[in-house]
Formats: sequence, C-alpha cells, structure tokens
Amino acid sequence: MTLLDGGTVVAVDDAAVIERSWLEPIYFGVLFDRHAPSIYRYIARRVGRNAIDDLVAESFVSAFSSRLRYNLAYRDARPWLYGIATHVIGSHRRDELRQLRVSQAALPPVPLLGHADAIAADVTARSMSGPLTAALTALAAGDRDVLILIAWEQLTYDEVARALDIPVGTVRSRLHRARANVREVLARLGTLTTVEEVLNRD
Repeated sequence: MTLLDGGTVVAVDDAAVIERSWLEPIYFGVLFDRHAPSIYRYIARRVGRNAIDDLVAESFVSAFSSRLRYNLAYRDARPWLYGIATHVIGSHRRDELRQLRVSQAALPPVPLLGHADAIAADVTARSMSGPLTAALTALAAGDRDVLILIAWEQLTYDEVARALDIPVGTVRSRLHRARANVREVLARLGTLTTVEEVLNRD
C-alpha cells in the first residue's frame, strides 16, 4: 500500500498508517481500505446478515478510537483488528441473548429449539448449515474464536494470541480442544470428514 507524501509515493505498513493518523486522522481511512474486506468477511461468517454492516462499522470506529494506544512494534494491524471485531461480535451476542431473555420473560412461554445460550451461540453459524453448524454451536465461545481465526482467517498462533490477548499456550490448547470437539460432533452426526476439509470451505 502506498501514500502520497508531499507529491511523492511512499510505501507504508499498517503501523506507519496508524502513527500518521495520530496527527492526521484522515489517514486512518487507508487502514480501512486495506483491511475492511477481510473484517467484513470474518464478521459475515459469524453473525446474521442484517447485522454485518453495523458490526464492521462499529469495529473500525472502535479501532479508530483506540489507535493512540496501538503498539507500533506490530507492523501488521490485522490481529489487532480481528481482536476488536471478535470483541464486537461477543458484545452483539450478549445483547441478543439479553433481548431474548427479556422477550421470554415478557411473553407467554413459547417452545424453543434449545437453551437461550445455545440460540445465542448459533449466531456464529447462521451462514452455515448442517453438521458444521451443530459442531461450531457446541463449542465454548473462546474455543470457537480461536478455531475460526486460525482455520478461516489464516492467522498464526502468535497472531491469534495477540488478537485475543491470551498466551500462545492457551491458543494451542483451545485449538486442540475445539478440533477434537468438532470431530466428535461430526462423527456423532455421521459426517466423517476432516475438520480441515469442513472449515476451509468458502
């Protein structure tokens, strides 16, 4: 990516863009142009269609607001942005869960297909169907975050650790547990395929 600097085209990395945006906020738009498609895709895979645009916007507004605290030693801002987006998705899920519980309390009992927490967790897999939906919904939220960031977004263990603010060892243990649990669910449902084959599908 390049920027015009006094009429000269110069190559910049994410950290340089963020640093420049400290004094010239308009340059943060370069970071948006660079990474919004990836963040949009990540959020789209995890929430209902109607919420995508709002959550992408919220993620970048949050990133802009916190840009002064960005550690410039990290030249690639993707893990930071994925971490913010994951937090925004989590808040969205909690809001949906609260709304669901309020609705349940205010209305006559209605037959539900599962516990409220399971319904909220299903937000992650709304764009998917069948066995994978069941497998991902069954995961703990932290395990699901790690698995999706590695399997779909191709982040490294170190990048996931940075995105989620957890130790690399925790990333490894969550990934191992998530893969084992997904395999178990897929096998129980009679879908004998590898985790990698399923999760790397577009």
